[in-house]
Amino acid sequence: MKPRRMYDFGRKPAKRNYTVADLKALKGSGKKLSMSNPANATELRACIDAGIDLLVVWDSQLEECREIAPHHFMGIGSTWSQYGTADEILSHAIKLMGMGGDMYYTLRSYDVMEKLANEGIPVQSHIGLIPTFAHWAGGLRAYGRTADEAMEIYKTLKRMEDVGVFAVEAECIAEEVLEAVNEKTSIVTFSLGSGKAGDAIMSFVADVCGEPSEEAKPPKHAYAFGNLGRLHKQMYEERVAALKMFHDEVRAQNFPYAETNIGMHPNEKEKFLEALDKVS
Repeated sequence: MKPRRMYDFGRKPAKRNYTVADLKALKGSGKKLSMSNPANATELRACIDAGIDLLVVWDSQLEECREIAPHHFMGIGSTWSQYGTADEILSHAIKLMGMGGDMYYTLRSYDVMEKLANEGIPVQSHIGLIPTFAHWAGGLRAYGRTADEAMEIYKTLKRMEDVGVFAVEAECIAEEVLEAVNEKTSIVTFSLGSGKAGDAIMSFVADVCGEPSEEAKPPKHAYAFGNLGRLHKQMYEERVAALKMFHDEVRAQNFPYAETNIGMHPNEKEKFLEALDKVS
């Protein structure tokens, strides 16, 4: 999509591939956008070159990410435990939006969401599986597999809509539920493991690229389109082999090799040794 001319929330002239209005207009259009979470500059450039539509980044990344991807819609936010008070969260949101953020993610109370929305901040929250709150759910699991739980998801979504939430990450919700509730809300939905019904489909860079994970078993929705894990393993094995060769050559007194050493200019060694003999 051709970037639109606009001002960002810091009132600096800017361009964006998608605006808040564009994302809200997606609902019912049949168009789906891609969304991912680059963790560093290399991953960010890969997302841009691959044509990923929407990005979410950590607050510490925002300045660098804006330099690399000045025209991409970029969500930022804070973790549940990052700030204690509503005023601290609001200050953080205003600062990051002024630096070029396009929406602000929070897991905090409806009152906090409303406080941010009342200041004109596009607020993103989270429904379904929320890893931070896994204690309440008895661990990591799917949501909306019963009619009662599906209705609770709908009620939560409408409550968020009432306080001005603009978008939600819908994680590990039964596909039929997201499909049904998405038609009954103005909130933009980012589906992560919740089927095709979301207005945008999100997946983590590591999952998409098939990178190693600390989890013994990746979640069902972590579909790998690549196999960077194989390359990571190959790189590790190459690194170990090189280090072992270095170690062995040092122990055998073969390294440093002659071609890697620095030598004196011609005839300078003799002059130096002669001078050294005179002072010893």
